[in-house]
Amino acid sequence: MTIYLLRHGETIYNTEKRYQGQRDIPLSTKGRAALCPADIRPARVYVSPMTRARQTAAVLFPQAQQIIVPGLREMDFGTFEGRNYVEMENDPDYLAWVASNCESPCPDGERKADFSRRSCQVFARLADQAFARGDEMLVIMAHGGTQMAVMERYALPRKSYHEWCGPNAGGFVLEGDAGVWAEEHTLRYLRTVQYTKAAREAGC
Repeated sequence: MTIYLLRHGETIYNTEKRYQGQRDIPLSTKGRAALCPADIRPARVYVSPMTRARQTAAVLFPQAQQIIVPGLREMDFGTFEGRNYVEMENDPDYLAWVASNCESPCPDGERKADFSRRSCQVFARLADQAFARGDEMLVIMAHGGTQMAVMERYALPRKSYHEWCGPNAGGFVLEGDAGVWAEEHTLRYLRTVQYTKAAREAGC
């Protein structure tokens, strides 16, 4: 089975490097205009309930049924949401979080370990169901954090969490064997994709 683990298109918060988390920020005008339909035609796409993910899926896969999966939401960054690192350079809570390698809980938000566990449990359930049905393709449209958590846990070759930060409107293509998944819960990384007009013109 081929698995597409994708991230939403660009938002104003992405451009301004603000923590979005679970704020329901839509695609920016520029971000929406940059998108182009994907070169695959899945019957269904599993999407985060966030507007930016659903908007991206609608452009990339206009013919597909969108199945909303609440557990695919981005990490909850708590009081950091809506702000960027420049605005928080003197915030003691933010400095303590960064000093912990972002492992401590965000104030009024999630701990990265809990977010990763949530994301991986949801992904594993979707993969289990797709393998059980004998599907040839599984397409998931979510967030950068979702990608990093899932890829760190399941992808080969092994890389650390932040090394798996994928592009807006793109992400990773994985190959999975039902037997290997059942025994090892590992997937083979194939390539990185991006579904933007600029990437298509560049031959990506």
